[in-house]
Amino acid sequence: MEFTLLAVVLAVCRCALCIEAHIFDGDVVNFAVGVDKLYVLTDTQLHQMRLDLNPETRKEISNATTSNKVEILLPFISNGSVITCGSYECGYCEVLDINNISNTIHKEDIGIGTYPNIAVIIGHGDNKYLLVGKNINKSECDISGWVTLRDTRDGQFGGIFSKPDIRGTPTSSIQHIGDRKVEFVDGFQHTASSHVCLLLNEKRGSKSTVKLLSLDSKYTKDGTYTKAGTFTTLRGAVLQCCESDVVTPWKLQSSAVIPGESPILWAGVFQVETNAGDTVVAIFDISRSRTGPVSGVCINTDACAQKEKEESSKITDKVLRPAAVMFRNSFITSVAALRSNSWIVLFFGTGTGLLIKVALDESLKPGCPSVLYSLDEDRTFLPKMHFVPVNPTDVYVAQGNQMIKVPVARCGEYPQTLGDCWSALDPFCGWCVSQSRCMFQHDCSNSDWVSVPGTSQQRDIMSVHMIRNSTGQDITVTAAPNLNRGIRFSCALEKCDSPGPSNCSCTFSTESFPAKGLSLRVTITVQMETLTKDVLLKNCSSIRGRPTSALCTECMSAGCVWSLSGEACTWKTASTKGLETSQDVCKNITLGQNYTKPDILSMTPDEVSIHGRNRAVIKGRNLESVMKVRFQGNMDCNPKESPVLSHSRNSSSHESLTFHIPSRTVKGTVRVCLLTMDGQCHGNTKLTYDSPPICSRLNPKTTWASGGREIVLEGSNMKFVEKVKHKEQPEDITLKRKNETTVYSTPAGVLDSSGSRQVSVELVVGNTSVTCREELTYHPDPQFTSFTTTRTGNDMSVIIQKTADSLNLKDSEIQVQAMQGEVSYVCVIDRIENSNDTTSVLCDIKNQPGIHINSLKITVGKFSFNLQKSRNLLYVTAISTSTTIVICAVMVVVGLYFHRKKQRMLRDQMQRRIETIECEIRNDIRQGFVDMQTERLELISSTGAIPFLDYKHFASRIFFPEGGPLATSIMKDITQLSVKEHQDQRCRALSRLIRDQLFLTSFVHTLEEQKNFLVKDKVMVASLLTLALHDDLPYLTQVMEQLLVSLMDQPSNAQPKLLLRRTESIVEKLLTNWMSICLYGFLRECVGQPLYLLVCALMEQISKGPVDSVTGKALYTLNEDWLLWQAQAFSPLKLTVLFAVGTEGEVSEPLDISALDCDTVEQVKEKILLTFHRKFGFHFTQQLRNIDIEYERDGRYEALQEVDSSSEVMGEVTMLNTLKHYKIPDGSTIKVITRKVQVPQSPTLSFKEEPDFETKYYHLIDPELADSKSSEGKKLKVKEVYLTKLLSTKVAVHSYVENLFRTIWGTANNNRPLHAVKHFFDFLDSQAESKKISDPDVLHIWKTNSLPLRFWVNILKNPQFVFDLEKTPHLDGCLSVVAQAFMDSFSLTEQQLGKHAPTNKLLYAKDIPQYKQEVKAYYNKVKDQSALNSSEFKEFLEQESKKHENEFNESVALCEIYKFLSRYFNEISQTLKQNNAPSGLTEELQKVKELFDSKRKTGWE
Repeated sequence: MEFTLLAVVLAVCRCALCIEAHIFDGDVVNFAVGVDKLYVLTDTQLHQMRLDLNPETRKEISNATTSNKVEILLPFISNGSVITCGSYECGYCEVLDINNISNTIHKEDIGIGTYPNIAVIIGHGDNKYLLVGKNINKSECDISGWVTLRDTRDGQFGGIFSKPDIRGTPTSSIQHIGDRKVEFVDGFQHTASSHVCLLLNEKRGSKSTVKLLSLDSKYTKDGTYTKAGTFTTLRGAVLQCCESDVVTPWKLQSSAVIPGESPILWAGVFQVETNAGDTVVAIFDISRSRTGPVSGVCINTDACAQKEKEESSKITDKVLRPAAVMFRNSFITSVAALRSNSWIVLFFGTGTGLLIKVALDESLKPGCPSVLYSLDEDRTFLPKMHFVPVNPTDVYVAQGNQMIKVPVARCGEYPQTLGDCWSALDPFCGWCVSQSRCMFQHDCSNSDWVSVPGTSQQRDIMSVHMIRNSTGQDITVTAAPNLNRGIRFSCALEKCDSPGPSNCSCTFSTESFPAKGLSLRVTITVQMETLTKDVLLKNCSSIRGRPTSALCTECMSAGCVWSLSGEACTWKTASTKGLETSQDVCKNITLGQNYTKPDILSMTPDEVSIHGRNRAVIKGRNLESVMKVRFQGNMDCNPKESPVLSHSRNSSSHESLTFHIPSRTVKGTVRVCLLTMDGQCHGNTKLTYDSPPICSRLNPKTTWASGGREIVLEGSNMKFVEKVKHKEQPEDITLKRKNETTVYSTPAGVLDSSGSRQVSVELVVGNTSVTCREELTYHPDPQFTSFTTTRTGNDMSVIIQKTADSLNLKDSEIQVQAMQGEVSYVCVIDRIENSNDTTSVLCDIKNQPGIHINSLKITVGKFSFNLQKSRNLLYVTAISTSTTIVICAVMVVVGLYFHRKKQRMLRDQMQRRIETIECEIRNDIRQGFVDMQTERLELISSTGAIPFLDYKHFASRIFFPEGGPLATSIMKDITQLSVKEHQDQRCRALSRLIRDQLFLTSFVHTLEEQKNFLVKDKVMVASLLTLALHDDLPYLTQVMEQLLVSLMDQPSNAQPKLLLRRTESIVEKLLTNWMSICLYGFLRECVGQPLYLLVCALMEQISKGPVDSVTGKALYTLNEDWLLWQAQAFSPLKLTVLFAVGTEGEVSEPLDISALDCDTVEQVKEKILLTFHRKFGFHFTQQLRNIDIEYERDGRYEALQEVDSSSEVMGEVTMLNTLKHYKIPDGSTIKVITRKVQVPQSPTLSFKEEPDFETKYYHLIDPELADSKSSEGKKLKVKEVYLTKLLSTKVAVHSYVENLFRTIWGTANNNRPLHAVKHFFDFLDSQAESKKISDPDVLHIWKTNSLPLRFWVNILKNPQFVFDLEKTPHLDGCLSVVAQAFMDSFSLTEQQLGKHAPTNKLLYAKDIPQYKQEVKAYYNKVKDQSALNSSEFKEFLEQESKKHENEFNESVALCEIYKFLSRYFNEISQTLKQNNAPSGLTEELQKVKELFDSKRKTGWE
């Protein structure tokens, strides 16, 4: 059968272990195993496969027109069927043929598929039923019953899927009591005992517990089985994990029953609720005899009666504690279990893509874990794993869109000897004596199968023990093989003095036992297999020395006994046999230590790849006694140790160690401690192993023979790379990190006979080399052939001819120095132009009149070349001719000199002036064109954490944009957030009153009818009502919709297109607030990042060019009103900044910043603080006004000030000092110091705070340019020439603008329309339909006025509502242009723009048509979305209310509302009478007035 889905079976053979995988076109969400079939569920399809993962058939379960989610997938093997239940419409269940799922046997509409749940087949023989446990009970088409039993055959009473028992018996189910939140995790029927177990997470308030429910599926009454009777056997317990963490809120993540009879053992993965990576595996005995009565439930037809609730509240759940706990903090996500004889074998899936196996002996002690499967990507497994039925030789796991089949053991890989097979320590693998092979036990028939015993964890196949007799004269040596039960063997010991009590023992006298130890050979024979082992038995009396942990360990390892009382090593005797044999006794030995315990302060790095790291550093105290560094993983049996390479002391209290971090086979976290000479390990820090680096691309992929080209290494985890080397070249190449980019400079290379050479680039990571996927190609050095010069005013342009090649040189890679004799001039590269055969490099020498260039020094990386200017016969002829012409011209000039002197001087002066102006305008236009074509905003990649405001500050700025004391008092401070507000009697009464819809609508209408009730009062009342009803958003929504209907019906709204255009009524402001509340989550989770990046991009682009410190205007802007078109020439500078950190002249690590030579001192300080914040993620300790900067000149620091005695003064105006004024060159060092004299109250502390700042000072806008006097010597500036800067700024931030727009209207990542938007747009549609409005433009305008205009424009123009940032007037002007483009996208009017149209309209004129199409698609998508269920939307509103409960002082809002109520009390009372309000309502209003008035009399206002 052909499949259209993209699915292939992969055979991934790793270390001879064949792992099969099948890839689906969607993620696997569930799967189950039948007798010979595998059933795999994705979001849209159910697949039937063979056990070898070969697909057989499939069944569509969901598509574009039918939304369905299958919640139950359950093979019913004895009935030859598969039961599935889904959510389509109000739920259904169907019975499918177990051999062909495309064949539906029975289908029935039933509600158990509408919610997440667990299901299990229970019972025996003909009495088999479907037990269903559901997680939630909030669906409109839900069914009653928390845990129910349903028939599975038509022959049962009531038919398939029915709940009733035999005739006349009421339908029963388990109901839960109270507001508990329940999540079922697993359910199963224990095969041997027929006991049914359900495992679930239960949360009541802030208390979380894991519960076990137990039922007896064999229970009968009077010989009759009933479902109700099964429910009466309900028992349970609370599973407490773990003993040392009673108060930790654990939840169950995954569950697995351990095969076996009695007791019922079960393994669970428990996860700390607040930390997904903090997990632990616990094993419990969940036998039914250990359970008791269950609280919080009752057995009933429908809801629990009051009596049952009272009885349940008196029950105290029985608490079960784990029999074993292991593997804390291992990020385990799934578990499965098998038995092999007396062994328990657990399989774990981790969040880092590992499948791990570990064996537990009879005492539940774990052995060493082994990795069965590892995925390169950190992708988690599904919580459930299943084994191949009958003989479970393979385990199925699901990971993303893959179903993977992994063998549980690889017995065939072990060397073919009994000893090697045993040494694998795998309970599944044993030596089949008849076949002389290592294999599974079920494959070894009619033969002994030799394997590791499950009695204890043994590391050696043979154990040898020594015991001294009571007289102290003889030593008895006994050998014993560690084999599984029932294996017959023979044993022999050589070199015995006399035979011992058994054939595996012998006796030696104390005198004959050598002091250096005794060599002994032990031979064990199992049928035809012989094992021989040579052992050296140490003399316990010879193990002497100072009592240390290391000496104790040596003693215990030799089979001797450490005497705690005598602090010495001694022989084991019959009385000490089995006592003091654990090496744990050595851990507490501290005598003999003559050093101070070392302590770890930090480790660098603390994150490495699995290949390890060379020359890591630990900083700490008392490190001189450290011999090694130990690395212990959570699942490591044998820790790794690394010797200390060097030790250094930084100060009297701080030291450091250098060592190598060893490699590791798996990712994860290990603990690091310091090993001293006595065997003790001190300190504790964490080290994280991550995936190795992958070098996927070189940029560029070519270099020249002399080397020196910077190559960017692109890929993942490049931070772990230590060095780079070229294959077949011995030297290591040092890396450079630039803004999280990894770069290296190529060494010189030798070309082959073809004129080029390809080399492999290898990354050095620890002791491993990782090869890049692309190779680097060496080409010959670039060839420069000639150059020409052209003078333009005081500047000179140079064109260098170069032979075309494959290097694709960049402007930044070429440095040119122009030589005039011994004097050199920098020629700044302008651009590179390529043609077929030649390449032209264009550069400019600025402001150097009268120079004559005779050669160029060209440097490209490590390649340098001197290019001479050619002189030929044509050149000599030209010189001669020019000389003759000049002589003639001089003669003519001399003849006419006297009478034409003044006329010629004036004409020449005017001509030069015109040429200069023409050249300047030409250069400005050309530079503007270059900016438009090449503009790319390199926004700093790490903007730090986005400084989101918390919800209460966001809401306060939306509700009260003007701020003020009310906005502050309405918010609770941090000490009140967790405290539920207790309102006084008057506030409670008013709160009840406004929750009466008749009163509230009458109150609003009455206020709006008053002539002295201003617009600002309407905005205030709307926000106060929003806060007072914030905890009841469903009611607030209902009131808002009723008020909107009233607003639409008003005669003043005869023009429907004007509706909601402004905020001139209470309900319009209510709508703004309501949208803000409902869309806050979307704003923060989706829109926040692109909005913040746009703001950062605009600020970065503005600061890229000159910014006038006085007016705030900039060369790069979006708004013409803020365009700095008068700016003079400027140059970028790179500065190194040091921060003074002590009183003795100490400075911090250097910080590199970018600045302009035209920046003022204050602007430089602002850029320093901004760069500091972006790099480190937090603000500098001092504010701008409290710091000064100094410039290092000739080893001394010179203070830089905004204005000083050297400042240029023009009349009464002073120019602010700039870096150019102080003659600070590129690469200079600046030091930041704290201002020594701070005068916080001084009004002149900052020049910008002076009242006449703009008239007293100037920066970039020369006051003479605006003066009517002569401006000779100043550059003429034409504003229209600089309008291209607007376009270049638009190009630079365009991607951020588009990303923001498309995130808002949902096309960037295909977001579904939000609940609030869908609900409100449907409301507008229904109102238009009821009012017979058929014009689609009206609806479009209503929706636009409600959402984009009312909410999004407000956010776009005011990012300070969302983030903790300061919005400058210039930034506000740029955001206004963006907001205008946003609103133009929603306009129905076609724009007619001409050359006189505003630039803010022209900037986005070509983009608006595309945006309009996207807006139209967005509105259609919202309209086409299926209508929201009213209960679902109510639940959404309730959740939004609950998220932000207790964040506002509702009492303050209610008191403010009463002020308006009191002011218009008579009018409100009259309106209530006209509306025929109930008498009780008017009485309640009067009571509220009396309560507030009585409070006022006692001093309330």
